[in-house]
Amino acid sequence: MTAAPLPDSIQHFLAKPWQISFQPAASPVADAIQNMHHLLLVVIAAVACIVALLLGYVIYRFRRKRNPIPSKTSHNILLEIAWTVVPVVILVIIGVPSVKLLFELDVPQNADITIKAIGRQWYWTYEYPHDDPAKCFSYDSNIVETKDLKHGQPRLLEVDKRLVVPVDATVRILVTSSDVLHSFAVPALGIKRDCVPGRINETWFRIHELGVYYGQCSELCGINHGFMPIAIHVVSKEQYDQWVKNQGSF
Repeated sequence: MTAAPLPDSIQHFLAKPWQISFQPAASPVADAIQNMHHLLLVVIAAVACIVALLLGYVIYRFRRKRNPIPSKTSHNILLEIAWTVVPVVILVIIGVPSVKLLFELDVPQNADITIKAIGRQWYWTYEYPHDDPAKCFSYDSNIVETKDLKHGQPRLLEVDKRLVVPVDATVRILVTSSDVLHSFAVPALGIKRDCVPGRINETWFRIHELGVYYGQCSELCGINHGFMPIAIHVVSKEQYDQWVKNQGSF
């Protein structure tokens, strides 16, 4: 598909200068990952504050001037129970949603579409399998050089042919490599899978909003590692059917 300038609505999903938080989530997986992050942030902040307060209290209460004769107490049953039970409770609070998220990430969904992404030095090949071998097709996706960018196209992220999927469809991505280790990663979708030569890994996503979502190879795969971006173009079901009918071109 020929790359086109990005509408303002699509710019919403690009990283912004000086941005300190995540890109807006564009899939259920990314939503779950960000919710998990927010939970951990609250837990970590609470633990840090409580430990700092306890440390401050100990420094104040048991300083030499206030407590010239140190206590020789060696055991406190209540305190020992507390500092054992409280960390266990914290781990349970973290562990339950963590395990749930891991299953959501790793358990294959009932996919509407399966696509194979092959990492190469230094571009991507996308294969669209089909029950009928005559209807299978594939194409290469290469970075658009800076000198060839059109207005609105992000530098180092735009490609000549995007990965095209329909909106509201569960997409399974099979990833592998033809040479060295690569990594298929799209932050807004919350996906990142290593592409290993001779092995097929898988991940999935489902996007509810039309647009273009960008990622990059996240493995140090060689001299041009920073020049093999991923661009996923989400279109309507009708547009996707027409695109497939034309075997990868509008």
